[in-house]
Amino acid sequence: MIELRGVKKRFGSQVVLDGVDFDVKEGETVALMGPSGTGKSVLLKTIIGLIKPDAGTVVVDEKDVFRLKRKELADLRSHIGYVFQNGALFDSMDVSENIRLGITNGEKYNDLDYVHERVRQCLGLVNLQPEVALKYPAELSGGMRKRVGIARAIAGEPKYLLYDEPTSGLDPVNADIIDELVQRLARELKVTGVMVTHDVRGAFRVANRLALLTGGKIVMQGTPQEFHASQHPKVKEFLERDFDNPSFAA
Repeated sequence: MIELRGVKKRFGSQVVLDGVDFDVKEGETVALMGPSGTGKSVLLKTIIGLIKPDAGTVVVDEKDVFRLKRKELADLRSHIGYVFQNGALFDSMDVSENIRLGITNGEKYNDLDYVHERVRQCLGLVNLQPEVALKYPAELSGGMRKRVGIARAIAGEPKYLLYDEPTSGLDPVNADIIDELVQRLARELKVTGVMVTHDVRGAFRVANRLALLTGGKIVMQGTPQEFHASQHPKVKEFLERDFDNPSFAA
């Protein structure tokens, strides 16, 4: 379980997170929505300990992230897969080596037979053929690079998957492919997921629960049905831009 209580973060005079309370229960997928530039990615990086809050607590599996020693934090992170917004693949490495970087167990990382088989498995899980392992990022389409980024995130067999705008920059067809992939991994790998997105349609398709971050605060958390019915002005304002989308049919 992931629990954030009273989390605050500012950069200079800009308040990004202003007392955020946020929960993710084991086994669910939560979509963290909000307009661009509202601190969604900052919140995600706070969960994994990449950004330290100015105040508040971040607890993952009953461990206070910012009280952990370096080795304890590294151990916690080994159970968390992170999908970066732009894929963050290393251009000088082929796909196999990029995915290998996600293997968090040192013994397995150095076992080339294991690496070969794990890369093949992870490519299969993201619907890519084994021969893609030999390609370099520059040879891949944008959608394929996103899927390789996800393959790397699952290579270490994580308990949690954190997605930072996984469909950003993709056309609707490829965005749908990624959304379906997020659902499939949650179902088949039994991972707990947090997906940062400003894509309302995708969030409603993928998530068990939704949270809306705006003005530095989580103004609502709830099921898609509860968001449909909400009369909160901030929720209504955010959803109105996609109100005619079929995914919002009652």
